[in-house]
Formats: sequence, structure tokens, C-alpha cells
Amino acid sequence: MSQLSALARRAEAAGLNASAPPQEAEIDGWLLRLSPGKAKRSRCVNALAEGRLPLSQVLDRCEQVFAKSGLPLIIRITPFSQPADLDQRLQALGWFEFDAADVMVRPSLDGLPAAPALRPVDGPRYAAIVGQLRGSSQAAIDAHAERMAHAPRPYQGYVLEDARGDLLALGQIVVEDDIVGLFDIFTPPAQRGQGHAQALCSALLREARSQGAHQAYLQVGTDNAVARRLYARLGFAFAYRYHYRSKDPTAADA
Repeated sequence: MSQLSALARRAEAAGLNASAPPQEAEIDGWLLRLSPGKAKRSRCVNALAEGRLPLSQVLDRCEQVFAKSGLPLIIRITPFSQPADLDQRLQALGWFEFDAADVMVRPSLDGLPAAPALRPVDGPRYAAIVGQLRGSSQAAIDAHAERMAHAPRPYQGYVLEDARGDLLALGQIVVEDDIVGLFDIFTPPAQRGQGHAQALCSALLREARSQGAHQAYLQVGTDNAVARRLYARLGFAFAYRYHYRSKDPTAADA
């Protein structure tokens, strides 16, 4: 297995741990996440094992659980999903594809550039700041804060501010053993295009390295070319792509 392939698998496993909400269930080897928050990775099915039941039966059971939670049934499809032909089988059933994202990795945290100081922010405050900037509902903000509070690996939120205390950018890290994930990197609209996100990410990586991390990963929308170029400048390389499928027409916008 190549170094990149091995790191891709590590990034997938670490990303699952980092996004774990308190609302979870398991059906025939599939992991169901049922958070009412905005992030789809915390309210979808991860098909981790092939299981023994027919696909139709597993889908029916998943649909019942999601319906009870008031959520549309969404399945996250990765190169590691099981069974291996799950994507093709769902497509044949008429399930539509949406929200493709790229996982990018940095195999080493050596050679990081100098970076500005960051200010740590607790989970509830971080969720409130990023939720307000994104226009999230209060329910989504509360669910974000709940997920951070109960995650098996603690989230650490940081803000980058100017000398007056005005927000320039913010982001989170989740360190698991020697790998770190970058999450919810956000720059207020008025501050974009000025290099703040790059400075923030450099500082986040330096902080993670001080905590023992030696490798890094992140997730970025496939259609977000600006962000993908930024992360490439920071030394991140494409590892794999994932997307979601659903038969519920409201799922993509929920």
C-alpha cells in the first residue's frame, strides 16, 4: 500500500471519529449518524461493512430510523464503502448524487511557515460564531456545539483577529494520535482574498504539531476551486473523493 493510500485510510478513520455526534445507531455493519445539525457528515449513513442482510432490507431499516429522527436518509459514499458496488446499486435504484467533497492530506508537518498567534475559543462560542456567519438556525448551532462537546476526540476552536479584535478567520483542529484534521475553516466575506485563511491554517497546523501531530487531513467541496488551491499551497494533496446519495428530493438542501 502506498504512503498516500495508507494516509487516506487514516484520514477516513480519523474523520469519522472527529465527526461523531452523540446520536448514533448501527444496522448490519452500517454506522448511522443522526445529529440534527447542518453538517451532512454527522447526519448520514457510513457503510462500513458489507453485512449479511439484503440491501433492500438494510435500506428499509435505515429509512425507518432516519424518519423517526425527522431526517432524510442520506448515504455517504467513499472508496471504502461496503459493499464495493454500493454506489452503482443505489444509482440503479434512482438515488441521486450530490455534495461531492475531496479529502486532502499532508504527509508531514515539517517545514511549516511562520504564522500569527491565534486565540482559543470554547465549543459553544465557536459554534455560535460560525453559525451566525453562515446563517445557521439556532437548532443547527446547538447541534454543532453538542457534537463538539461529545466527540470522542476533542475539538479545539481558534480565531485569528486583527489588533482591534476584529475577526479575520476561524477554524478548528481535531488531533488523534499523530494526525490532525482541520475543520470549519471560515473567513468572513469582508475579509476574504487577503491571505487570512492561509495564515490561519498555518497557525492551526503549527499548533497541532506542538501537540504531537505529524500528518494532516481536511475535507473541501469538490466545486470549491479557491479553497482547493489554498490547501495545495499549504502542502495538501488530493487523497480521495466522496459524495452523498439519497432518494429524498429535500436531502441536498436539508
